[in-house]
Amino acid sequence: MSEAVNVQFSEREALLFHSEGRPGKIEIIASKPMATQRDLALAYSPGVAVPVQAIADDPTTAYDYTAKGNLVAVISNGTAILGMGNLGALAAKPVMEGKAVLFKRFADVDSIDIELKTEDVNRFIDAVELMEPTFGGINLEDIKAPECFIIEQTLRERMNIPVFHDDQHGTAIICAAGLINACMLTGRHLKDVKVVVNGAGAAAIACTELIKAMGVRHDNVLMCDREGVIYQGRDDINQWQSAHAAATDRRTLTEALEGADMFLGLSAAGALKPEMVKDMAPSPIIFAMANPEPEIRPELAKAARPDAIVATGRSDYPNQVNNVICFPFIFRGALDVRATGINDQMKIAAANAIAELARQRVPDEVAVAYGVQHSFGPEYIIPSPFDPRLMEIVPSAVAKAAMDSGVATKPIIDMAAYRQSLRERLNPTTSVLTLAYEGAKAHPKRVLFAEGEEEVVLRAAIAFKEGGYGVPVLVGRDDVHDRLRALGVTNPDDYEVHNSRTSTLVPQMVEFLYQRLQRRGYLRRDIERMVNQDRNTFGSILLQLGHADAMITGITRTYAKTFKDVRRVIDPMAGKVPFGIHLLVGQSHTVFMADTTINERPTGEELADIAEQTAQVARRMGHEPRVAFLSYSTFGNPDGQWLDNIRDGVKVLDGRQVSFEYEGEMAPDVALNPKQLKNFPFARLSGPANILIMPGLQSANISAKLLRELGGDDMIGPMLIGMEKPVQIAPMTSTASELVTLAVLAAGGIAR
Repeated sequence: MSEAVNVQFSEREALLFHSEGRPGKIEIIASKPMATQRDLALAYSPGVAVPVQAIADDPTTAYDYTAKGNLVAVISNGTAILGMGNLGALAAKPVMEGKAVLFKRFADVDSIDIELKTEDVNRFIDAVELMEPTFGGINLEDIKAPECFIIEQTLRERMNIPVFHDDQHGTAIICAAGLINACMLTGRHLKDVKVVVNGAGAAAIACTELIKAMGVRHDNVLMCDREGVIYQGRDDINQWQSAHAAATDRRTLTEALEGADMFLGLSAAGALKPEMVKDMAPSPIIFAMANPEPEIRPELAKAARPDAIVATGRSDYPNQVNNVICFPFIFRGALDVRATGINDQMKIAAANAIAELARQRVPDEVAVAYGVQHSFGPEYIIPSPFDPRLMEIVPSAVAKAAMDSGVATKPIIDMAAYRQSLRERLNPTTSVLTLAYEGAKAHPKRVLFAEGEEEVVLRAAIAFKEGGYGVPVLVGRDDVHDRLRALGVTNPDDYEVHNSRTSTLVPQMVEFLYQRLQRRGYLRRDIERMVNQDRNTFGSILLQLGHADAMITGITRTYAKTFKDVRRVIDPMAGKVPFGIHLLVGQSHTVFMADTTINERPTGEELADIAEQTAQVARRMGHEPRVAFLSYSTFGNPDGQWLDNIRDGVKVLDGRQVSFEYEGEMAPDVALNPKQLKNFPFARLSGPANILIMPGLQSANISAKLLRELGGDDMIGPMLIGMEKPVQIAPMTSTASELVTLAVLAAGGIAR
């Protein structure tokens, strides 16, 4: 029952991530313009009086005139933080901020964290209840049992908005989805499944209640705690545990598991022994969800019973029970129909939708990122948390269940249109980038970091290695290992470092480059000097000779100078023109700008090549390309002397009969603004362009850098496309995280 992947990193890197720039992980951004006095007058006094009166007259209009309908509070008192225990409300804040980020990232739900400094149940309840006018939903988090049961139940009774304790119900929904599919694979029916639940806390009780609501019989469930089986007559259990007490003479976990179909573990590492697994029924179902170490490792369970189906809370094993598959989408559906609560019907609908998704063919972008073609089976009963289809399938199922069960106050009339709106809410780039990281972990590569003496580069290399994305190969001098040690690396000698002063490869490298450049005006001593003194040259040759799979550089020199160094060693792909792409990534869109780095005055043929290659990159990022060839002129208005290459580029694509939309020449506002585009009904774009082919390097580079400094979107890149070997040249201002992203994209073949 996890919401995070099992990635390794240093404490320093984690603290830097949370402290660099604006501290924390969230900020408030105005959704309306605030540039003029008139804007302010409408936003506040006197204009705000109009919606105030409207809401006073009809409270339901608060959803129309305020952010309430898309705003969820993540609330905790810090009494059960991530399995770390009771560390207090303030210590819970980083976790709750993270939860708020997940709401936005996965379901476009705005969220704010609230930490309450009290362990008094009644004070907590009163504080949350009083906030009902502010929020459309309440997500309770990291509150210890049994207080969490009292708090949630009371708030559900008193409040008229959804209240959901994710530690309980998020885990329960994913478990239920996995159980549905495990039963399907093993030929079982829920009503016949014999389940042993190990653990009697909040999540275990919620899982038990949900699977019983779905059809598992009460007398087929045995719940165990540290003392053994919870049986009728035990006097050391609370009222929530006693509701699941069984009429049985079994007293230990070992006895309970004899002949059991399923082990559902929410307890402690190592609680399930291989010999216990051997006593279970044929094709046992084992959900070992203790974190970070499960009740039994999958390999041990499989050794004991090769026919077992195993799920854990970890991302490094198949079938991860991850709450992020559920909670953002539950709230998305509930908010969209203005549900007054989240009931069992909605939870069951979510579980069924998630289970069904795992049985469908995995889309190409997911399969490519993982490097394998997942298909429904014992190793794939729960979908990936990053499957982009979750956003469409789960909220629509939840919304329908809310309507069918009578808790929706704003029913959806056109469900097909609603599903389309869900698809459009999120940017597929974010899913593909996340999947690229997962793919890098599945197929790690050797990535060369050419500037291995720079702290930001070393931090990126550390993150790349400890994240499991591949093997960093560092270029640097004698003190690189000392610098790694100073950054908190325990075993710096594990890092491969190539030093041109001591490398035995230098003679071979000199010979390689001399053969390449001897007829371009270079003397042998020029080559020796470059190999020994220029890190980009040295690194590029290492890449060419096969000592790495990709290379990252750019931190210490300008882009143009770095590209010139690399280009002496590495050629473009055959028949390709090298160029750069900047990606502008927003919540619901990505725009690809090309060429922003290399070609000063591209010909029409080169512009067409750039458009085709950028369209391929866009498709690898999950987008259907719509290409606009940009200009100051739109279809000849105004006319000018610098339009021929743009028009030629369009004509070249006409002749190639490409499989994507394109149009030009056109101004940026026409390309991006549907209202402007309507003035040209003959235009061949079906919607706003997502690929902008720039007419020349001057306008392209200026635009990209202005947008990086002034724009509201995140920016990735520039990505260098079209080179024979995967090379990425990062901006000199890049952070460690940005370097890791470029390294993953280069190694994974998305940027090529």
